[in-house]
Amino acid sequence: MKKLINAVDAVLAESLDGFAAAHADILTMGEERKFVRRRTLKPGKVGLISGGGSGHEPLHAGFVGLGMLDAACPGQVFTSPTPDQMLAAAEAVDTGAGVLFIVKNYEGDVMNFAMAAEMAGREVATVITDDDVAVENSTYTTGRRGVAGTLIVERIVGAAAEQGRDLAALQALGEAVNGRTRSMGVALSSCTVPAAGTPTFTLGEDEMEMGVGIHGEPGRRRVRLASADAIAEEMLGSVLKDLAPRRGAEALLLVNGFGGTPLMELYLMVDSARRVLEGAGVKAVRFLTGSYVTSLEMAGCSLTLSLLDAETTALWDAPLHTPALRWGA
Repeated sequence: MKKLINAVDAVLAESLDGFAAAHADILTMGEERKFVRRRTLKPGKVGLISGGGSGHEPLHAGFVGLGMLDAACPGQVFTSPTPDQMLAAAEAVDTGAGVLFIVKNYEGDVMNFAMAAEMAGREVATVITDDDVAVENSTYTTGRRGVAGTLIVERIVGAAAEQGRDLAALQALGEAVNGRTRSMGVALSSCTVPAAGTPTFTLGEDEMEMGVGIHGEPGRRRVRLASADAIAEEMLGSVLKDLAPRRGAEALLLVNGFGGTPLMELYLMVDSARRVLEGAGVKAVRFLTGSYVTSLEMAGCSLTLSLLDAETTALWDAPLHTPALRWGA
């Protein structure tokens, strides 16, 4: 294992300290590193909180700021944060309008956020993201996994929260966006969790894992390495089958790297995916390309399609200023 670390048990703490220092103009660290929150809160605005295991950076802490999250709770690598982290974050960001939890559909995350909601002593609502079409059940889940589509939910709901929408409206919007968003991933290599010191799984030189999860969970099947066009065709074929968009539908295309894939290859996948969508009569009117929901140093990518309308397009385009994403602000 070759990693830029000092000690395995200090990786998360030292990474968070560096992150908070690098983005001190946007955010601040909570006590005992339980959460990261916006430096300046907006009174009377619903507080948006997400979180999950570390190793997926910039998800979630990188999306704290104007137009997105108010706080993020980081767990240990690939491990859910604890309810006391969510409780502390909720107390820190609730300015009187309540709190919305945005939670990826993993059993630990769902259970701990639900416990925090019950214990919070304040108005709390929850949106569960489950955009992965690859498998219905996997190592960490009952039901579909929440993956890169979570970013889209956090962004669109975050923009609506800045407009002053109430908790019920934001929850309904988040559920609607999640319902119009689907993803699928492919891995070309494994990742290595620092505490384990060895790869999570092994792939042959000519193999890839189709439908892989963001923790390295098995996908649909292990297959021979294929061309970018063939990969895009299979992944988007599954996404389009599930979404069943009308011809002429407009969408956001997110090509997300898992941490070990160069941007040159991700943009090549944009081109392949765009041609698949054109053939299906779907028009990609917004794009996001880069490594945003990662799996440490795994090579590969996911493709996410989110159907847009005038309202969600305007919310996506609204001012945004976070460590990982910024436009119009």
